[in-house]
Amino acid sequence: MSDVIVRKDELKSLVINKLTEANVSEEHAAVVADVLVHADLRGVHSHGVLRTEHYVKRMNEGGMNPNPKFKVEDRGKTAALFDGDNGMGHVITKKAMDKAIGLAKENGIGMVGIVNSSHCGALSYFAEQAAKEEVVSMVMTHTDSAVVPFGGSEPYFGTNPIAYGFPAKTHKPIVLDMATSNVALGKVLHARETGKSIPDNWGVDANGNPVTDPNLVKNLLPIGGPKGYGLALTVDVLSGILTGSAFGTNIATMYGDYKNYRRLGHMILTVDPGLFIEKEQFLNNVDQMIDELHELEPASGFSSVMVPGEPEQVKEEDRLNSGIPVPKSIYEYLIS
Repeated sequence: MSDVIVRKDELKSLVINKLTEANVSEEHAAVVADVLVHADLRGVHSHGVLRTEHYVKRMNEGGMNPNPKFKVEDRGKTAALFDGDNGMGHVITKKAMDKAIGLAKENGIGMVGIVNSSHCGALSYFAEQAAKEEVVSMVMTHTDSAVVPFGGSEPYFGTNPIAYGFPAKTHKPIVLDMATSNVALGKVLHARETGKSIPDNWGVDANGNPVTDPNLVKNLLPIGGPKGYGLALTVDVLSGILTGSAFGTNIATMYGDYKNYRRLGHMILTVDPGLFIEKEQFLNNVDQMIDELHELEPASGFSSVMVPGEPEQVKEEDRLNSGIPVPKSIYEYLIS
């Protein structure tokens, strides 16, 4: 299936138009479009504009609030709890990260939970948001059951992603954004959309057998077996149980259950590096680490050693100049 090459600003405008047609405000639509296009720029198409149609369908059927009224409660000097009123998760998470950054700058550390939210897009966006303010961050969220726990035959946890961001002095920040499953569900969906096969360690069919046809994937596998299972559990406790949100198999499904709010939880942790050492020393040391990693001899088949997030940053620079490839079917939806 052929791709259409679209410039960043045009793609954002197309997404904004679709969301405002679904009664989302211009302000909120612009935030969501920024998060989605940011993912596509970095080559993370599983969390890019592919998701627009799903969001619109969920709002049209009552499973997402296009006009939420957010609430925030301070919990002491270093913490807060946001209520997203079941609106678009991207917007409330961006606002919550702003709060967490402020808490870290004022008090050295911040912890902000979010309840009554929905899918918030690629977490790397929010980790970068903090890094631009020279704040260390960790962001996590849970999803509905799709991953078989180590030793189990039925799914319990979601792909439960986690991201972190470390600012640097002259280099771009180190940003890791990863699912605790072998792969994010969105990558399976993207493979279905583009007609591509997948590695046999991504997911299993209804009988628990590994498959390479994305259309046969019933459940996903945890990354690193028991290690990914343990990380998924940790994310669900912090994003779900600690915030008072649903958890495990109690979360409404993203695909199929369009009429009910998902009531997702997210958790954000932020630290001002100056809490422990001089901020300039921290930033310079991160630069030094990046330089030392770059100087290592690469393995056969690799041109260099890169830090987490760097391949995506390189792709982003290229696509800002050359444009973003969008599957034709998705582009046709956006212009319809």
